[in-house]
Amino acid sequence: MSGWIIALIIVAGLGIGGAVGWSALTREHNEARSLPLNAVDFNNLKDGTYIGEYEGGMYKWRANTAEVTVKSGKVADIELISSAEASKDNTQQEQLYDRVIQKQSLQVDLISGATLTSKAYLQAVENALKQAQE
Repeated sequence: MSGWIIALIIVAGLGIGGAVGWSALTREHNEARSLPLNAVDFNNLKDGTYIGEYEGGMYKWRANTAEVTVKSGKVADIELISSAEASKDNTQQEQLYDRVIQKQSLQVDLISGATLTSKAYLQAVENALKQAQE
């Protein structure tokens, strides 16, 4: 009989822990989804190299730093300097950065399967480009 009680307590504890974890994950995802990316006028950029950081949201999971180069008033290059992402082999941000350079806008198609991380990378780029407008 006491074995059933212990098993029930363990299952209840796991359920509560899972619910708390799911709630935290949902809050973080909602924050990442709602990141605005509209503070840059691409028609008014000063030449130079700018560093932008995004702190990664409430849990710092998507923290990253980007270096953005502006030449002749256009975004010419974007490099990822650092990222909280575990894998250094992840090169999907390069596709995202290429889209920004080609379109001269942050309103680009995000990487499928990495929507929230794409928005985090774009937020760092936006933070760099805000300096190019000052």
